[in-house]
Amino acid sequence: MASSNHSHFCCAFRNWMAQQQQDFHKLLAADPAATSPQELEHLRDKCTKHFKEYAERRAAMARQDAPCLLSPPWCSAFENAFMWVGGCRPSLFIRLIYCVCGSELDGSNLAVLSARQLEMISALQCKTVKEEDKFSTRIASLKAHEEIADEPLATMAKKSVGEVEAAMAAHEAAMAEVICEADKLRMETLKEVMGILSPLQAVDLLIAAKQLHAANLQQRW
Repeated sequence: MASSNHSHFCCAFRNWMAQQQQDFHKLLAADPAATSPQELEHLRDKCTKHFKEYAERRAAMARQDAPCLLSPPWCSAFENAFMWVGGCRPSLFIRLIYCVCGSELDGSNLAVLSARQLEMISALQCKTVKEEDKFSTRIASLKAHEEIADEPLATMAKKSVGEVEAAMAAHEAAMAEVICEADKLRMETLKEVMGILSPLQAVDLLIAAKQLHAANLQQRW
């Protein structure tokens, strides 16, 4: 069953990366001088919708095999070491804004953020990092329970198969809940970032995010 899940999950991830590539090319093809704000908003919202759809697929997968999503077998051990609750940190979207803003890229609309936008982004970063810390604590607690469960072998041996399976199921359900809530935070942070930026700035940020995914795709496959 586990190997079947891994194959299914890997296929879903490949499809997601392919969707990222498609969105990336559409974003690059959008000429700011010839594209209306309404068209840019539609493109931004479509990309955001794809993030939401993938989060929904991950929620279903998490309920099938949460440990697999926390440490994906299709990623290297090095990549998994930098993962946060089975994905990227929500604050990565904000760090990416600062990175592009300070890179002095020619034509980057993120280089002209207003004082109000910077203030809102800073406030969002503080709020998001606090939420990330809460999740990190929950994950540490789950891992602690795993370590405790591994220790009393004599006690575990006295339990029935049903009791052991029930305990494992409860633990995996807790892991699935954390993954789903973390994905929800990722999605909420992305939406808030999109709301702070203008459509043109949002497209620039999405392009930078897709480029990051494209680089990971080239390294992974």
